[in-house]
Amino acid sequence: MFLFLGLLGASLFILIVDVSVSTVILAPPIKIIILLIALFLDTLAISSRFYSYLIFPMFKQMKRHVVLSKEDPYWIASSLDSILHKEGDNYIATVYIKIPLYRSETEMNVDEKLEFATQTSRLLGQSRMPIRFTHEMRIINKDAYIETIKNMIADAENEESKLLEQNSTASELAKVRGKLSMWRGMMDVLNSSSSLELLTYASVSATGSQEFEAIGIVQQRAREVISAVSAIFGITSSIVTGNDLLKFVEPEYMIPYSTISEKIIKTINV
Repeated sequence: MFLFLGLLGASLFILIVDVSVSTVILAPPIKIIILLIALFLDTLAISSRFYSYLIFPMFKQMKRHVVLSKEDPYWIASSLDSILHKEGDNYIATVYIKIPLYRSETEMNVDEKLEFATQTSRLLGQSRMPIRFTHEMRIINKDAYIETIKNMIADAENEESKLLEQNSTASELAKVRGKLSMWRGMMDVLNSSSSLELLTYASVSATGSQEFEAIGIVQQRAREVISAVSAIFGITSSIVTGNDLLKFVEPEYMIPYSTISEKIIKTINV
């Protein structure tokens, strides 16, 4: 409303000045331009009054820096076993439970599929509160592994150079070159495709008026889910802790930088 009144007032002021000033001071073409400016301000005023929900996001987008919220979307609890965020006066804690379950529907017959669906329904029915049960394929971050292979290649190349300088026997050279060929082959395989991992997990959340209250409630629910998983599937599950929690909330942990760079390099080479 203030923007609407301000633009309307500015337009009225410009219009009054345009009408009151004689053509001796302002030439007719200039007066026409000033009139057009006043009409433009009127258009902006009407648009800001009725179409502000479209105009303001457009101007913010032009800056290419839109701030949705200055508050932290989440933080990890000091116990490193849950993720917290705040909505109003309440704290919401979420725990992720890793379930080492690796079964593919393509490998099941009809009876096994029905049994698995029944087991999953039993798991979801163990709690009165909602449980999220998910299978996901995630890209593995291969930075550390690639760096290790690079070091192995460098060591093998240095060893080969020393043997050549020492005029070593053909068998010694063949052994080192075989090792070098193996490491280079592994590097080619690593760079040829993305490595994936199958992750099965359940997540539960709880609300509390205090941070410790929400964490205590959600930990109790997580223990109930772990007991249910053990009884239904016959496997041992565990709560996700530490930096592994970031796999569920941070995009760079889901799609690692090394994988993106590998794809860019392959695209350029092609």
